Amino acid sequence: MTRSHPLGRAARREWGPLWTAVRTALATERLRAVPLTLGAVCLTALLQVVQNSSWGYGPVQALGAVRAEDPVWAALLRTPLSLFVPALDLPVWGALAQVLLVFGVAEICLGRWRTLLIAYGATVAGTLYARIGVAIGPDGFLGLPGSDARIVDTGPSAAVVALAVCVCWAYRARFTAGLVIVAMVVEIVVKDNLAGKEHLAAIVAALVLCAVPGLRGWRRQGLGEGGGTRSGAPPIRS
Repeated sequence: MTRSHPLGRAARREWGPLWTAVRTALATERLRAVPLTLGAVCLTALLQVVQNSSWGYGPVQALGAVRAEDPVWAALLRTPLSLFVPALDLPVWGALAQVLLVFGVAEICLGRWRTLLIAYGATVAGTLYARIGVAIGPDGFLGLPGSDARIVDTGPSAAVVALAVCVCWAYRARFTAGLVIVAMVVEIVVKDNLAGKEHLAAIVAALVLCAVPGLRGWRRQGLGEGGGTRSGAPPIRS
């Protein structure tokens, strides 16, 4: 019997349960396993088309663009849609790929409503941080310049980062979770902007959710501890 390479064993420990969970769900339910994700991808693509049209930019901004200078009530009303409004200065295909991959894995591994909760909570955390940072000012710890109050929030990226951390936490892929966090810190070092700091706020919100008693064992019902074994629990769809 040949021994597996240490890197192979480490990869299986890190990603084995997660890979098994995703593969089993897609094999048994196919696209029915990720209706939320498919809807999110379609909505993001639709909003990108609309906001780049001559008639659609204004309505999308009015309904889904959140800035720190907005009244709190308006920001909270716009936040659910802002989750799916991609940044105008970045390639939309990158945003669509992120939503498809990370939302899809999270929906399978954590469940539909937990995925929505984390995504919304992370986006709200980023929005609230921007307000606090602007209020502190550029000279204070974690403060922001006043000009950042007019910058639109991060769109789906903050939710994507938070979901990645929560999935890795739930499936004990701690090294991968650490890489995601380090990557966001490096982003701040290389390009110190509002989006990067909102990503860090989203990570803090994700870690708080992961640490809440009763939520530490977040895994989708119907999956065994190994990630893909069916049990007598309710079926995989939530």
